Order: sequence, then structure tokens, then C-alpha cells
Amino acid sequence: MSLKRSTLFYYSLADLPIAMALFPVMVFIPKFYTSDMGVPLALAGTILLAVRIFDVFTDPLFGYISDKTRTPWGRRRPWMVVAVPIMMLSIYRLFLPPEGAGALHMFTWMFVLSIATTIMMISYYAWAAELSPDYNERSRITGARSMMGVVGSLAAQLAPAGALLFFGIGGSRVVLEIVGITMLILMPICAFLTVTRVSEPKNYTNSVTPFWAGLKLMVENKPFLRLIAAFMVSSIALNTTTPLYLFFIAFVLNAEDKAIYMLIFYFLMNLSAVPFWVWLSTRIGKHRAYVGSFALIGIAHPFYLLLGDGDFWWMLPITLVTGFAAGGFAALPNSMKADVIDLDTLSSGENRAALFFSAYSFTAKLTGSIGGTIALYGLALFNFNAAPDAVNDADQLFGLRFLFALLPSAFYLLACIIIWNYPITGKKHAEMRAELERKNRIAAEASKEIGLPG
Repeated sequence: MSLKRSTLFYYSLADLPIAMALFPVMVFIPKFYTSDMGVPLALAGTILLAVRIFDVFTDPLFGYISDKTRTPWGRRRPWMVVAVPIMMLSIYRLFLPPEGAGALHMFTWMFVLSIATTIMMISYYAWAAELSPDYNERSRITGARSMMGVVGSLAAQLAPAGALLFFGIGGSRVVLEIVGITMLILMPICAFLTVTRVSEPKNYTNSVTPFWAGLKLMVENKPFLRLIAAFMVSSIALNTTTPLYLFFIAFVLNAEDKAIYMLIFYFLMNLSAVPFWVWLSTRIGKHRAYVGSFALIGIAHPFYLLLGDGDFWWMLPITLVTGFAAGGFAALPNSMKADVIDLDTLSSGENRAALFFSAYSFTAKLTGSIGGTIALYGLALFNFNAAPDAVNDADQLFGLRFLFALLPSAFYLLACIIIWNYPITGKKHAEMRAELERKNRIAAEASKEIGLPG
């Protein structure tokens, strides 16, 4: 059964303020704190990495806690409600820092934001895997959520772009202030509509497997390992590029005041591409469509090397291609994750979606930090000067161009190789679901025979 469009809309709505807040964290925060707030590049890279070290413990632990939660209101929605005020406070402090805020302020509030994001996204993403058991319907669910997330990221660009266009005010500080205030308004509204308008499925088997035994079963899930490896490699590429975006436009193209417009074009193309990748996945399979998105962006990225001073609008066609390819990253892997969870349920007899999504949450945040650390450490290695109005020589600019254009392509093409022969196809998943339903029927009949609730 297909979910109603209203259900898809209300479920997806919570992703709008999340994406609106988190994309500037990756794009604007590194440049703002290194350029405007005076945090050294290497120290900022260390902060990004240090925050993620704690996720080694917090993400799987919270995934386990979420799977164990039992309330009359469900096991996912209560945690989303808990996360909202913590996210709002941390975004406020991070995006609108007081004068003199430096490395300690950056670390403290990025750490709090990381904890809040863990609580919110593990529950939210695990919930998606439980909304439908169907192979293609899951692509529809994650595609709808991804499109709403892209709308959030796009809104984060349109608000400051309007301020620049109509009022002539711009810069990283203005972007962060506008986005921060807008997010504080939207997040409680969107989260409230999601948790009150979408019900949680109740036909799940609560996890009873001990924590470490559950982790062992997860590691033995071979398709899970292949999927997470491809996800890690591609995410390192994406997150190396993301914090360098403003640096590239500002120092290579000398057009920092126009950067917000290029980001708008990127997200418009990203938004329009999601339905295509969802459609393609129903025709050739999710993993083949995923490979196509990797190959396209991996081939396109080196063309950024051809750009130089004054070539801002020549960047547009390359950005449109990379934005189109990146549309596949949002919709496809999350749907594939739900299929991997079915394989685990078949093996363990339990629904442990949050534990799996905690692994993905940790991986996403870890690779985000690794990518960001590579970017900022790389710039420091080339002795790049990030100060406003700094002049860098040809070798320093080459380092920036190499890190932005060439290095990510190697990771994307490696991800193609990793995911190429991914074993869970549509046919294989149908067989898994049939076996799960058979086991559920047997369990239900056995419960009735001994007088237990069905």
C-alpha cells in the first residue's frame, strides 16, 4: 500500500529546518570561524574531528536506547520532541556568537549540536524505515524527505540572497544570523506537525538483544558493510568539497559576494533531480542508480580546475551537473539502508532500525568531520591564508584547487567500485519480505495457540 501524500508531506516536514540549519554548519561555519572569528585553520579542523570522536560512543548507544524505548506514543516521536529545544539552543549560540567568541565557543556548541542531532536524526530516520516494508515505496519515502531537506537547504540560501539583493547586506555573519533566526521559528512548527500528524507503526518486535551482541550481528551483515563503506567514501568526498566552496569562490574566482547565488543554483538542480533518481532506481535498481550518481559527479568535478579569476558564471554548468548528481545521494542510500535492516530482522527476529541508523548517523558525522578536517588541514599544509582580503600565491591557490576539484573525484570513483555488485536487488528484497511475512504468520499462529495476544 502506498502512503498518502499527506503522510509523506507531514513526515518529510521535519527535515526542512534540520537541513536548513545543518548545511550552513558545513558550508559557512568553517569559513566564518576561521576568517571572521580568527580561529586557526588547523585548530578548526581539529575541533571538527574532536567533536566526532564522542559520536563513537553516543550514536550507537542512543540507537540502542531508541530501539528499547516503549511509550504509549511510540518509540521514535518522544525523542524528536526532546531533541528540538537542544538543537534550537545550540544553533542560536553557534550561528549568533557573542563578540570575542573563539575556538572554545565553537567546540562547545558544535558538540551540543552533535548530541542534539544524534537524538533527532536517529529516531527520525529509523521511523522512515518502519513506515513501509515495500522496496520501491521506501525510495518514495526517502525521496520525499530528501526533497524537503533540499528545500530547507535552498531556503537557507534564499533568505540571505534576498538580503544581499534587496538590502545590499551580505557576508558569512549575515547568512548565519538570518538562517539561525529563521530556523528558530520553523523548527518547532515543523517538528510539531510531523509528530502529531504521522502515527508510528506498532507492529514491530522490540529489541531484546544485548547491546554488544547487537553490534556483532550488525557487523556480520555483509550488505550493510558494503553500503556503509560506499557511503563513507562518498561522504568524505562531499564533505571535503563543502567547506571549501566559499574559499574556492572567494579566492579562486574572486566573487565571494556572489557565492550565495551559486549555492541557490546548486540546490535548485539538486531538488529537481531527486524525482529522477527515485524513478531511475525503480527501473534499474537502487544500487545501479547510486553508481550512476557517483560516476556523474566524479567525472564532472575535475572541470573546476579550468576556472580562474572572473570565471564565476563559467562555474554554473559544472555546478548544475554536480547538483544533479548529488540528488541521488539524498534519496537512494537511505532507502537502501531500510532494505539492509530487513535482512537483519530476518536474521535476528527483531526490528533494530535505530541501531542501524545510529551507525549511519555516526558515519555521516564522522565522514563530515574527516572531510572537513582534510579540507582545513590541507589548506594549512599549503600555507593558505584565510584572512579577509588575503592574497595567496599560485602554489597556495593550486592547493585549494586540488583539494576542491581533484581529490573528491578519486573518492567518488572508488565508491562506484565498492557498490557495483551490491547484493540486495529488488528481486532479492521481495524474497526477504516474503520470508519475513511467513515467519510473522507462524509466530502469530503460535501466539494464538498458547493464548498470547496476536
